[in-house]
Parts: sequence; structure tokens; C-alpha cells
Amino acid sequence: MKAIHIADQLLINPTNPITINLIGAGGTGSHMVMALAKIHASLMALGHPGLHVHLYDDDVVTEFNKGRQLFADAEVGLHKSVALINRVNRFWGANWKAVTWKYSASGLEKLPSGGKANIFVTCVDSVPARFDVAEALKRLAKENRHDRDRPLYWLDCGNTQLTGQAVLGTVTVVKQPKLEQYCTVDTLPLVTEEFGELLRAADTGDDTPSCSAAEALEKQDLFINPTLANEAASLLWKLLKDHNLFYRGFFKNMQDYRTEGIKVG
Repeated sequence: MKAIHIADQLLINPTNPITINLIGAGGTGSHMVMALAKIHASLMALGHPGLHVHLYDDDVVTEFNKGRQLFADAEVGLHKSVALINRVNRFWGANWKAVTWKYSASGLEKLPSGGKANIFVTCVDSVPARFDVAEALKRLAKENRHDRDRPLYWLDCGNTQLTGQAVLGTVTVVKQPKLEQYCTVDTLPLVTEEFGELLRAADTGDDTPSCSAAEALEKQDLFINPTLANEAASLLWKLLKDHNLFYRGFFKNMQDYRTEGIKVG
């Protein structure tokens, strides 16, 4: 029997905008925030309350960010999160928020809404940052079970120069209806649970910024980030629009243009 995950009830019948914490505004994050804006506008057109996003990043725009990341000459020197959120708010009339410091499990009480959101999307370069988010979600899941902004899902995006992946997991057990034609799955493993050992093994400890555009392109190909962001966003779009998933992520190889989906269950 085919496995399926049905979205949490809060996503199916929302009375308020779905809250999202987007962590990272660099190569993938700068494209992801624009994809989320498209989802927001499309949901609003369907009568949905849309999305409310907090974008976390403490980095500033440099000359070397232009091209691979979505920044212009006039934005050099601005915080990445501020530049991107200002653009979204002006273009789509949203009221999203930029946060110019890092998301950290050790300082949740200082973050907007206590660090809570219905959906977390991480576009970070370092393995420790992923495990820090996992620790934050562990704490928030215990403390906010009946909160409107309670954490439900975590979508993590990561990549090397020519490969990447996106993995969606559930923060808590999501109650499922009984279906005759499908096997419903109430828990999707988080990236740190399912691929924790692989993440640690692949951690080089090198998350220093590139010193030139050429060096940045040696680390990450020009089109790996927007490709990853758009395909990962399509996963969220299906969850928010159709309220179900047969696949909860994918592995992408830009060298031979292969995509392998990760099935639910």
C-alpha cells in the first residue's frame, strides 16, 4: 500500500497566516525567500491567509555575493536579511520580518515569538547550525504544544558544489486520518535524525566566507542554489496547497541532471 503523509490540521484549515522561520539568506536562502513569496501570493489568491516569514541572517552583502546570490550593487553593506525582506515587502505588499542575528537554541527567549514558527526552513552552510536548530525544535516542541505558532515541520536544504538535497521532517507526531487506499505516516524523520552520522562525517569545519566570486563558484556552482531552492519550495507548496505528500524530499545531482525523490515511509 502506498505511503502518504497528510498535513497537520493547522495547515489544512488555517485561520491565521502560516508562520515560517527561514534561517539563512545566502546562496540558497536568498532564492528560497523569493520562492516563499510566490507561495504566499499564490495562496492569498486562493483565499488562504498566506505566510508570515521571519528571515534570520547576521551576514552583510559584499561585492562577492552578487551573481550567485540575489543581491544588487545598491544592497552592498546592508544585512542580507534586511535587503531581501525589504524587497519582498515592497513587491508583494507583505509584512515579513528581517532578523539580523543568528537563530540559536541558547537564546530562544530573545528571538521574535520566542523562536517559534509552524515551519522551519534551513539554508545554512554548517553542520553545527543544523544540530543547533534540532536542539531548539526539541525544546520548543515540549513547551508549545497548543500554541498557534507551534513547530510542525522542518525543511532542511544543503548542497555541495554540484549536488544538493532537501529533507522534510515532522517536529512532532502529526495525527493522521484513516484512509482505505493509502498507508498514512504520522512521523517524518528530521534530517539530523536520519542523516546525523553522514552530516558529522561530511563536516569539514570550513564555513568561512569566500574572498572572491571565483572562489565562491569553486565551492558552489552558479545554478545549484536556485535549483535546490525552487524544488524544495515546490515540496512546501504541495504540502500547503494539496495537504498531502508522497515524497518528503530529494537528492539532486547537477552534474548529470538526476533527481532522486525520498518517499514518505
